[in-house]
Amino acid sequence: MGYEALRDAGSDGRLAVTFHATGADASQLHGLARTFLPEAHAVSPQGDVSEGGAMRFFRRTAEGVYDMEDLALRVDAMAAFLRREIARTDAAHVTGIGYSNGANILAATAMAEPDIFDAMVLMHPLIPWLPDPQPELAMTRVLITAGRADPICPPGMTQGLADWFTAQKADCLLAWHPGGHEVPQSEIDAVRAFLV
Repeated sequence: MGYEALRDAGSDGRLAVTFHATGADASQLHGLARTFLPEAHAVSPQGDVSEGGAMRFFRRTAEGVYDMEDLALRVDAMAAFLRREIARTDAAHVTGIGYSNGANILAATAMAEPDIFDAMVLMHPLIPWLPDPQPELAMTRVLITAGRADPICPPGMTQGLADWFTAQKADCLLAWHPGGHEVPQSEIDAVRAFLV
């Protein structure tokens, strides 16, 4: 599995990787990375799984029900892609930014390959399983943003994910807004404060 991607060269040793939501494309968060981390190399892979024409990073069988076998294969492929990008850019620090399905592949990849990311922004993630302990995530910076009325990502599951990261000794922040699955300005402001 190879990924098409948007790429912009940077001038420092950082790599910012963005992961789009279902139905979007690689450009969805690419500009956000360029704005908030302008000196970093920016790479935004395009999901290659079609769900009724909407592109995603892995298969699911229903809302919130993931094809775990496919997810494992996609995580392996994403980790290999990221390691190639790290080698290509000679990056010493890697920040991941993902929204919805993009946040899910980002989180799942970090859980499996904890040495890839130094920092992660997980916007409206849904991890509907209890991950195994991953002590190598200790000191990784994590921001989770979410809506308290999100019908796709229940607040209890979001809180559970934040608690899991905290239990791994990650530096995890959780920023709520009162709305649903949309991304209001307050959420963008929280991402900016975390990244800048």
